[in-house]
Amino acid sequence: MTTLHFKNSSVTLPAGKLICLGRNYVEHAKEMKVDAPKEPVLFLKPSTAILPSGGTIVIPPFSRELHHEVELVALITRGGSRISRRDAMEHIGGYAVGLDMTLRDVQADAKKKGLPWTVSKGFDTSAPLSSFVTSDSVGDPHNLDISLSVNGAIRQHSSTRFMIFRLDEVVAYISSIFTLEPGDLLFTGTPEGVGPVNPGDVISAEIEGIGSVIATVGPFAGAR
Repeated sequence: MTTLHFKNSSVTLPAGKLICLGRNYVEHAKEMKVDAPKEPVLFLKPSTAILPSGGTIVIPPFSRELHHEVELVALITRGGSRISRRDAMEHIGGYAVGLDMTLRDVQADAKKKGLPWTVSKGFDTSAPLSSFVTSDSVGDPHNLDISLSVNGAIRQHSSTRFMIFRLDEVVAYISSIFTLEPGDLLFTGTPEGVGPVNPGDVISAEIEGIGSVIATVGPFAGAR
């Protein structure tokens, strides 16, 4: 069982499902050559995708193209179904910095065939994650500097104010489909600047007022 930790606290929580938003920043949608969505685009990762900060990302043998994506992660600490936008933020008890590592070649092949993204997004170690801070320690989660560097060079730098769908809308939308439970994680999408990483690269991502996550890219296990 994967356990979630709060910074400077002994409080822990078992990880639930990882519900992820695709294309939640206009400029990222543009760089992926798709239209900005009219409603949230969702996909799932299993909890076994979580990699604690400082770990090594394991590239599956069927991929040769791994991309980085930094995201604000919201932690559900109060469950519910059909949650109203008015009450939505009361269900978020913490925030973390997460990476949505993506096997871009596998994803591109799935898109071409009209298949789900599950394999490209949900493989083991595909979700490096920092420890959490409590939601009441964060001012406005919709106005935070967010950045990612590879080997010290900035690749992504934006603000959460550019998210298309805000957290209250996201929680209300998701809970109309899936019952949310304590320990569920909402990966809220990535800004522009995504790109490839190679074996040995060190990824460091930060979000203002929340913290940072670091991960090292492991070796290619083989060609497809």
